[in-house]
Amino acid sequence: MPIVAHNALPSYARLREEGVTVLAGDKAAQQDIRELHIGLLNMMPDAALEATERQFFRLVGESNPIAQFYLHPFTLDELPRGEKARAHIARYYESFDAIREQGLDALIITGANLVGPDLVDQPFWRPLIRVIDWAYESVTSTLCSCLATHAVMQFRYGQTRVRQPEKIWGVFSHRVVDKGHPLVSDVNTRFDVPHSRWNDVSHAQFEAAGLNVLAESEEVGVHLATSEDGLRFVFLQGHPEYDTVSLLKEFKREVGHWAEGQRDYPPFPENYLQQREKALFSEHRLLLMEAREQGMDPPEFPEALASDRLDNTWHDTGEALIGNWMGCVYQVTNSDRRLPFMAGVDPKNPLGRRVKSGG
Repeated sequence: MPIVAHNALPSYARLREEGVTVLAGDKAAQQDIRELHIGLLNMMPDAALEATERQFFRLVGESNPIAQFYLHPFTLDELPRGEKARAHIARYYESFDAIREQGLDALIITGANLVGPDLVDQPFWRPLIRVIDWAYESVTSTLCSCLATHAVMQFRYGQTRVRQPEKIWGVFSHRVVDKGHPLVSDVNTRFDVPHSRWNDVSHAQFEAAGLNVLAESEEVGVHLATSEDGLRFVFLQGHPEYDTVSLLKEFKREVGHWAEGQRDYPPFPENYLQQREKALFSEHRLLLMEAREQGMDPPEFPEALASDRLDNTWHDTGEALIGNWMGCVYQVTNSDRRLPFMAGVDPKNPLGRRVKSGG
């Protein structure tokens, strides 16, 4: 079933252009179909704010034909924003207070850019913990992406992420290690996922916390895990939501930082670029160096020449994962029974559902 465009958020129009089914709010109201209300705590920086909306909204909209999806983006006031992003948020985003009052069936929490290495020193740390605490008690399932996974692991499970010697960056092969969990139902036993992170929570740390590891990579570790009950928290260290060009745009940004003298020249994202594209970027590097030496304008980054030759080997798996997640949320919120994998859920602290909550 479709995403419901219950406001004028520009991402809805972009998704319609891509072929995602997006239904106008007045038409959705005429249909007697179960609603699922999904929050998106979007903590990404300004340049990625709207792209992140589309990436996660797209996966939800392409997922499970069982409900109408109402998406509720919000952010944290403590995150630094430019004027354009602040205007976008003021016009289209909801407040956490309003979302807490109305309730959610499910929540997605994105990553964020940091200032300094320690999570607890970030200005958004305490507000993020406030959202996590509320979600644990009041939301059926929360999907944590990258930094959000690391925050929950540190705050709730006492497992602190570890800085890696080199950035985990590229597209990596993973395997399903718990084939019985419904989140990986009909997912290929081997599949690709992009990663882009300096830090890692290891398999041993997930196990020490008593959590369930569902999929991991021999090269870069755990990608997918869940909380003890199998659904309340879903943890991702990779980025199945990424567009085909997302890593390319990150590489372009890092090359720009190198050109400005802010860092060494970045390595190529692993298992992502073909030899032709690597040669293009190596030539561009030489041209940048020549232009700098001669005091000339820098050459344009050859993004257009490379983007059409990139392969996307992860989207179908990401779509299947989010579809399974939505199916699990639907079953829990649409009945009073536990799913088989939730046998250990404390009946005094059941998984949440969309109810009004002022707490």
